[in-house]
Parts: sequence; structure tokens; C-alpha cells
Amino acid sequence: MSKLVTIYGGSGFVGRYIARRMAKAGWRVRVAVRRPNEAIFVKPYGVVGQVEPVLCNIRDDASVRAVMSGADAVVNCVGILAEVGKNQFDAVQADGAERVARIAAEEQVDRLVHVSANGADAEAASDYARTKAEGEAGVLAHMPGAVILRPSIVFGPEDQFFNRFASMSRLGPVLPVVGAETRFQPVYVDDVAKAAELALTGTVDPGIYELGGPEVATFRELMQQMLAVIHRRRLVMNVPFFAARIMAFGFDMLQAVTFGLITNGMITRDQVRNLANDNVVSEDAKGFADLGITPVTMASVLPDYLWRFRPSGQYDAIKESAKNLRT
Repeated sequence: MSKLVTIYGGSGFVGRYIARRMAKAGWRVRVAVRRPNEAIFVKPYGVVGQVEPVLCNIRDDASVRAVMSGADAVVNCVGILAEVGKNQFDAVQADGAERVARIAAEEQVDRLVHVSANGADAEAASDYARTKAEGEAGVLAHMPGAVILRPSIVFGPEDQFFNRFASMSRLGPVLPVVGAETRFQPVYVDDVAKAAELALTGTVDPGIYELGGPEVATFRELMQQMLAVIHRRRLVMNVPFFAARIMAFGFDMLQAVTFGLITNGMITRDQVRNLANDNVVSEDAKGFADLGITPVTMASVLPDYLWRFRPSGQYDAIKESAKNLRT
């Protein structure tokens, strides 16, 4: 019988790419999510019955153990960018990660891959970055042979970065950003999935790998590159951190006073704190080179999914070409 991998958060942005790769490699894939009915799209990644979404709450021991039963390998892709209801940073990214590793050790799972984030730091002012580091510590305490992946900002067709700002660019002549000079090293989502696949198949050494693409750019430069792809001219305006903190406080308070009925989908105070720090791979860190992977460039991927934000969408190239016709 083929091997089985349980992927916590397997229907999320990164998780679905890992699930697809593992299915193509012949593994049975158990996609552990809170809402299995919304993860049905993962089933065609393999043959009938090869990829199955199952119910799991990473905050509950019994739930985590039930979906791990019989697994040869485990991947934890669960993470949040903002706190809503019971999904708090400590509960999900610190306690949840530790829980998965502890139960994996008890169930004698062979391999564990934990998807963390670049910038994870136990001393960070940002709760997001702090709990990512605490989650890593919890993983290594129970599974010292685990592989931890720390990607920089991840891009791809389903991302919430380029897609979000490309959508915002349609609203007016100005595109506001917080931390315009903060540096990032965007990494393609399938390159992260490829790293996870290598770790799951036991072809790489245990340890922490920081994953960044071939380009380092400021937030402003990334927005300018995106605007060039979608053929829009916009002024990229930096929002000063003091102003961003005031705005974020207002949005956070609105979520609090409405008891979560109105969620902060704009920017949180914690995100502002996180944006004050560069998000690039450390010089002495293990990375793609150690995995034998050559990461793809943004230019080779962005046009494939951002075309819909162009002024004429799929017809933009045709209209541009038509301008060259002689009358």
C-alpha cells in the first residue's frame, strides 16, 4: 500500500500545492481542515480516493490525533495573518504547532515538515513572528529531526499579496502601502511545495531552511513591478508607520466592539509591527541551494495570473497589438 501523509491546512494556499505534489508522487493524502466541504477541490489532485479532506481542529488533541492515525509523514501548514475569534496566534501558531509535533512523536510518525515563516523571532514585537518562533521551538522539542521551512512572502495564483494590491489598484490613481522601503524576497508557492516534498521523501537533512526567491526588492519596487504587469499607472504612496498604527488601531477596535461580526480585513496593529522589519533570507541560512532547487522568478509567473487586473483583462494584449495596425 502507498504511503500516507496528513497535511494540516492542506487546502490553504501552500498546503494545496504540497497535497498536489504528494498525490503526483503516488502518496495517499489526508487533507486536515476545519471545513472539509470547502476543500472538495483537492480530490481531483489524485485518483479516486487518493486525496481526501477530513475534519480537524488543530486546537484539539483528539482531533489532531484522529487524522494522524496511520500516517507515515505529517505536514503542518496552518497559520493565520490576523486573529479572529478563537483563532489566536498563540493557540494556532504556537500551541497548535507544538500539539502536532507532540502527537506525531507519540504516534511514531517517521517525518514531520513544519511550514513556518521567514522572520520568526521569539523576541519579536509582532505576535505573528513571535508565535511562529515559539511554534518552531515546540516542534523541535518533540521532533528534533523535523524539517522547518521558513518562506518569505509567498506568491502564486491564489496569493493574498499581489492579487490584493492589484485589485486595489483599480480603485483610484494612488496605491497606498505601509512600509514602502521594507525589503522582501518573494518565493513561488510551488517552490515551497517542492521543498516540502523533498523533506517528506527523506532526501534532505533535518533542520531549518529559509526560502526566498532570486530577487530582493522593497515593497514599493514589488508594487511597481506588479503595476507594470497589469498595465496600470499608479502612484505608490508610502503610509508612515505612525499613521498606519492609528488606522490599524481603529480597524482593530471596530472588530472588537462588534465581537468579530466585522473583521479587520484591512490592516492590524500586529501587521504594522511586522512590516517594520525586512523579510529576506539570512546570509548564513540553509536555503534552496541546499535543497537542490532553483527558485523561479516573479516575472515568469506574475503575468500568468495577474492578467485579469489589466484594464481590458484577457483582451488587453489584443487591444495593445491593434494600436500598431495601419489605418
